[in-house]
Amino acid sequence: MRFDVSNDEIKRANVPHEIFLTNLIGNHILITVGAGGLAGSFPWVMAIIPAISFGLLGYILWRANRSKASDPWYVMCHWQVCARRSRIFLFMLLLLLVFLVLGWAAHTYGGMMKEAVIALVVGTGILPVMVTVLVLVIVESDALYHANQAKLPVWVVERFPNPEARMIPEERPAQHHET
Repeated sequence: MRFDVSNDEIKRANVPHEIFLTNLIGNHILITVGAGGLAGSFPWVMAIIPAISFGLLGYILWRANRSKASDPWYVMCHWQVCARRSRIFLFMLLLLLVFLVLGWAAHTYGGMMKEAVIALVVGTGILPVMVTVLVLVIVESDALYHANQAKLPVWVVERFPNPEARMIPEERPAQHHET
């Protein structure tokens, strides 16, 4: 659905998607690769990645809640779209944390071999997070494009209706008929 909104609202609606994409690409891809080189001699450097991520995800969720009372409808809706995806990603990170703790406990108290713990954590924790990052980068890139096109998903319009919102009819490509 496309709406008649100002350029300022479009710019403000981009912000949550840009923050989320910065977390996914800048933090979970680029910083992970960069810190991975240091992790051999200083493994705790990898802790910066979840610290940044939880901080940004927490900010997105806090700001989305605050947006309901302070932002124009279109901007608020884009914060809600981003918050929904942030919750999904937060769930995946928490699931990874659970597998890390279980792996540590299995190795420390259960006598599980280090290699088995690594296989468990990578297969059940890290790999699903990596797939989630890839999917969310694609989905959020699309959401950023839609924010620039003054579009909103149907579900958010139904959940946060605004009778004053002015829809713009979608342009359909001309159909060519041979005669």
